Amino acid sequence: MLEVTALGWTLTIAVIVALLALDLTLGVLKPHAVGFREAAAWSVFYIAVAIAFGVVFAQVAGWNYGTEYFAGYIVEKSLSVDNLFVFVIIMGTFAVPEKYQQEVLTFGIIIALVLRVIFIALGATLLSLFSFMFLIFGLILIYTAVQLFRHRAEDPSVEDNALVKATKRFFPVTDDYDGGKMFTRIGGKRMATPLFITLIAIGSSDLLFALDSIPAVFGVTEEAYIVFVANAFALLGLRALFFLVKGLLDRLVYLSTGLSLILAFIGVKLVLHWLHEDIWHDAPVISTPVSLAVIIGVLAITTVASLLKTRNDPSAKAHAGSLSARSHEDDPAKH
Repeated sequence: MLEVTALGWTLTIAVIVALLALDLTLGVLKPHAVGFREAAAWSVFYIAVAIAFGVVFAQVAGWNYGTEYFAGYIVEKSLSVDNLFVFVIIMGTFAVPEKYQQEVLTFGIIIALVLRVIFIALGATLLSLFSFMFLIFGLILIYTAVQLFRHRAEDPSVEDNALVKATKRFFPVTDDYDGGKMFTRIGGKRMATPLFITLIAIGSSDLLFALDSIPAVFGVTEEAYIVFVANAFALLGLRALFFLVKGLLDRLVYLSTGLSLILAFIGVKLVLHWLHEDIWHDAPVISTPVSLAVIIGVLAITTVASLLKTRNDPSAKAHAGSLSARSHEDDPAKH
């Protein structure tokens, strides 16, 4: 069991809050269109910080825990790329001006981090109290993997988002943006701008991703501290990564397939862990180094295969994937 002192938690949270404040300053207080060079520099910075933290953490806590951190970080980073797909769809649906996309992304990351802290605390508590939660988490991930694979050629429908629909019922929405404001007044009437609806859509998508990503990372480590830092460092680089890869996302045609395989693998690992601990002690257990190798291998094969596919077929386009079919006609499993 990993023992993290109150000082350790305090220092970790202080570092994350400082990085979050930096992101907030760059994305909200100074809204501007982000170029490739700026996005690349900040992406390298956040990845370097995450790697440096992992190395220091491994030196202090041991490389067994260090391996768990890097496995968790890679899982969350790969899932965050799929999250970027949805962000691109949302930005396009609501035609967010480029100079305000940073603001939307930064608030989206803050919402995601808060939601994941809540789910991490809840997940850690449930796992410590009820061992069968490993089975439940495993089955959730396997179901998610199957659904994602079945609907890998689809994109989620933003307009069908229940929270977006509910928000539009409570707040009249303007057709146009009013600078970076979320609310404005027209004819003395208070109205929401499309920017506010965009944040609602991103926040609700963050909730869905948290429901998947937390069980996934608990599949490679049972330590709440490692789950937290893996999620935090993966999310902190999301703003810069969005502007770096948004032009390349369309080329990752097999990303949803790769993520479905990773989720299924981690789901099976959780089920086997439950069997080994509670039912059948001779049940095989998948180690963290093996998990790390499988995750990296799947991502590498997925990326190379995607780039080869789009080079040979320029018309091929990637999709974020969906957990449910928007219509029977659009569901590839029906054909």
